[in-house]
Amino acid sequence: MGAGAIGQRLAELLAQRPSSAIELVAVAERPVSSVKPWWPASVRLLTDPSDLAATRPDIVLEAASRQAVIEWGEPALRCARKFIVCSASALTDDSLLGTLLETARAAGSQLVVPHGALGGLQALSAASLLPLDTVTHTIRKPPEAWRGTMAETVADLETIAIATVLFDGSAREAASSYPANANAVVLSSLAGIGLDRTLVTLVADPAVSRNVHEVAARGAFGAFSFRIENEPMPANPKTSDMAALNLVRLLESEVGALVV
Repeated sequence: MGAGAIGQRLAELLAQRPSSAIELVAVAERPVSSVKPWWPASVRLLTDPSDLAATRPDIVLEAASRQAVIEWGEPALRCARKFIVCSASALTDDSLLGTLLETARAAGSQLVVPHGALGGLQALSAASLLPLDTVTHTIRKPPEAWRGTMAETVADLETIAIATVLFDGSAREAASSYPANANAVVLSSLAGIGLDRTLVTLVADPAVSRNVHEVAARGAFGAFSFRIENEPMPANPKTSDMAALNLVRLLESEVGALVV
């Protein structure tokens, strides 16, 4: 679902791996646009959620928007065994999340939130089985990556000379205010202690050229921290290329003989 930068990158990466047993059968997009040159010749264009079941998908992968999760989420969970949500900021709406989980339980399907731009979430998810005291998530991106967001009301992105904090608060607030840039904080929150207890700092930093994530946790398990520096996606500097790479691995784990 979605024919933007992530969808294109995912299709390109899968096309480079011809041995993969993954077939792209349809692309859902609203409003309707012309067929993109990167779509496989056999792909169907879907414009209405009611058309989804006819494709008989094993997996529906959303890479479009929060609105797409709202419109397509329930139909996807009813007709596919897995619905993968990239626009995780949609899940800050507790009512929507509850509805999707209820639908998944009734249909015997799964709502899957991928790692996106992050790594190391398995450790955080495992650590959350015991009480966690704190989880912090800091995102540093070049000033240009914050253009077109609320950051423009906080700082002059054209003249920033030093690292400037744009936001300090909960993951729920960060993802709601900066859905294009802070989507990943929903992932660390769902893996750890939740949207309201996970503390987030967003920084415009002219000293970095990559999208940088720093996650730290402390609790009964012990403590850990990790830092990942991702190259921006070629077609969209707000998104890390790691997001698409993680999606390819996630899909291939469904069909591979070896899963790591």
